[in-house]
Amino acid sequence: MRDLRHTLLLFFAALLSLTMWSHPAQSASSENQAKKGASKPIVINSTTLEADNKKKTVTFTGDVEAQMDNFAVYCHKMVVYFEEAPEKKGSGETATKIDKIVATGDVKIVRAEGGVATGKKAVYYQLDEKLVLTGKPVVKQGNNFVEGDRITLFLKEDRSVVESLQDKKVRAVIFPGQVKGQGLDRGK
Repeated sequence: MRDLRHTLLLFFAALLSLTMWSHPAQSASSENQAKKGASKPIVINSTTLEADNKKKTVTFTGDVEAQMDNFAVYCHKMVVYFEEAPEKKGSGETATKIDKIVATGDVKIVRAEGGVATGKKAVYYQLDEKLVLTGKPVVKQGNNFVEGDRITLFLKEDRSVVESLQDKKVRAVIFPGQVKGQGLDRGK
């Protein structure tokens, strides 16, 4: 039971770090709040939750809803993959870190300030701070949107790449004078 609680806490920390792509200024603020212990809770609802320490996964299935202060993820299934790091000296405990989070099945990521990203699959890579949307991905902000076969958000670099396969083309609809950037205003 202790391992399950530890794993779930790490999962929540990883989801919190995922919010960095939504608004860098708020991320720094959230980071400072977390250090001070004043961070707001993340609430995840699903039909089932399965923790498998042998496979190093935590799986949420059935109408998954992950709600945070300024960010929400909706999908059919969310799998968190974690790794065990070497034991810290003198602590007697093995540290666990998130490798990646995979959301599948009508994925919808919504910011409280506006902006929606959708696709059939979203993969967040913790180490690289990269989010990859596939399966008819679309990123919208107001009337502006961009779509392709794969949308990659490089969160550390504050940039994105939209790709299409073979003879298809990327499509962007931008209304001048509205939101700047790739479709999700990131607070700039």
